[in-house]
Amino acid sequence: MANTLNIVQAVNQALMNEMENDPSVVVYGEDVGVEGGVFRATVGLQEKFGVQRAFDAPLAESAIVGTAIGMAINGLKPVVELQFMGFSYPAFNQIISHVARMRNRSRGRYTLPMVIRAPYGGGIRALEHHSESTEALYAHIPGLKVVIPSTPYDAKGLLIAAIRDPDPVLFLEPKRIYRAFKQEIPEEAYVLPIGKAKVVEEGEDVTIITWGAMVRDVQKASEMVKSKGINPEIIDLRTISPMDRDSFIESVKKTGRAIVVHEAPKSFGAGAEIVSIINEKAFLYLEAPPTRVTGFDTIFPLPRGEKHYIPTPERIAKTIEDVVKF
Repeated sequence: MANTLNIVQAVNQALMNEMENDPSVVVYGEDVGVEGGVFRATVGLQEKFGVQRAFDAPLAESAIVGTAIGMAINGLKPVVELQFMGFSYPAFNQIISHVARMRNRSRGRYTLPMVIRAPYGGGIRALEHHSESTEALYAHIPGLKVVIPSTPYDAKGLLIAAIRDPDPVLFLEPKRIYRAFKQEIPEEAYVLPIGKAKVVEEGEDVTIITWGAMVRDVQKASEMVKSKGINPEIIDLRTISPMDRDSFIESVKKTGRAIVVHEAPKSFGAGAEIVSIINEKAFLYLEAPPTRVTGFDTIFPLPRGEKHYIPTPERIAKTIEDVVKF
């Protein structure tokens, strides 16, 4: 059977599937239990599985992640929710000092099969710390996987894969598209491989590498330039770490041009790493310098400014035209 779901509903169904299939899976976090999450991604879990497996935690991110470490070492599979990515900073010490290092520290004796979920990115006119896109910060930490879905189908398959993974996964959910569209997905559990990108559109003129909410904006930009005879190839990375380098290297070798699109600030972002990889592995195939369309090197602006900060289809389309004409 299949259901037509948005991303929030797909996340909820993934949690339902895994809690039904595996009694060691527990879900908790800020407003996760009684209210079903600030975006209602965990609605119905407490009613179905009880307060011992789906419950509210104190507003203390360090404690939420810290207790999950102990649970994971002792045989549970905690899936914890931090209400927004910008609220993850109080837990940063736990994440970088313990979550990411436990397998190495114990020489493989202990692993941490745990997932840290967080809505991330802008676009909902929220306040400070509610619109962060700092995926590069966490992707820089060895031992931590960073996954960002862009569709309901991917959200469910990647979240189930993350829950079943023996190592810790930071699962970032682009809240701007939580309810933007629906997709038919299987009702039963399925898995998408972590670390494998997806070719969203095939083309021959320029490779566009992106992820999360930006995928839809890149697709809109692609439609704008197709009327001018430009056919982009769009790659959705899905996973920032580990990164599927082969996917975009082979594409760039075909197209000779590359653009990276992400919402995060430009400097030291994942886009810089991707451009570096392209220069190292596909330099002789390039017809133009690889470029980036990103947010700006500023704190994410409060509600009135976000429309000037987040890359728009128009800005992406203009860059595509400039790169192809180079």
